[in-house]
Amino acid sequence: MPRLTRPAPPPDADARRAMPPVVTYAVENLPPVDFAFLARLREGMETIDEVIVPPREAGAFRVPAGHVFRVVSIEGPQVGDLNLWNAADPTEHFWSGKTRALAGTHVGVGDRLWSNLPHLRPLATILHDTLGWYGFDADGAGVHDVIGTRCDPYTNRLLTGTDYHHCCHSNLTRAFAGATGRSLAEAEPFVHDVLNVFMCTGFTADTHRYFMKASPVRPGDFLEIFAEIDLLGAISACPGGDCGSTHSSDAVRCHPLRVEILRPRPEALRGWAPAVANPYPRSHGVTG
Repeated sequence: MPRLTRPAPPPDADARRAMPPVVTYAVENLPPVDFAFLARLREGMETIDEVIVPPREAGAFRVPAGHVFRVVSIEGPQVGDLNLWNAADPTEHFWSGKTRALAGTHVGVGDRLWSNLPHLRPLATILHDTLGWYGFDADGAGVHDVIGTRCDPYTNRLLTGTDYHHCCHSNLTRAFAGATGRSLAEAEPFVHDVLNVFMCTGFTADTHRYFMKASPVRPGDFLEIFAEIDLLGAISACPGGDCGSTHSSDAVRCHPLRVEILRPRPEALRGWAPAVANPYPRSHGVTG
């Protein structure tokens, strides 16, 4: 696609480009992650429930505060799009944008999954990741991103002119509606940008466009997440399968995912308390 001609650079263009980068947030001021606590949590956990998520569908699940949920690859390479809500008030939900700003484009063990304003607290913390070895590859891609949105029928209609009803957005809408008793129209606004579990993504070096490549996940791999408050979750087994070629279609092979709910030993939680909402008084500078 032809682009408009760029303006000529000013005489000081090189100097402007040479300004040093500054990391936006002083994340060293966040409460430190207690990795010893995370390791202790994993000792002797008991599975108390599980949900099988069929290919090209989504499944909902509930996780009590202080419990763990594990997303497991069980039959073949498969990406999952994850939404999380406060189980008592789903207007509070996972905020991928702030999580990205605080943790980076891809998340791993010890990273917190933050909620939207005005709550801004950790909904959950990543406990264990069997793909933690992957890091960033030669293409600049990593696993478990918080940069992509979710495949959706509106973008699909925009780009292809056709309707497809098993995009992750639609799958998550149906799952949230079923879990909460809301209609589809009532449920849809609660669906939000996702944690792309197992998805391998990055930005192209030349145009900085978002790309995906085949996920390195294999049967038996899993991601464990610790619930910092009572959670309602939903995950879609993406119609892109391993997302190595396409999505929003029935063209590729897809596999189910399993979500396991695990209860840590009571002694492992000693000293822990659920996350509290951000204490900012919401005055926004107005007094009286």
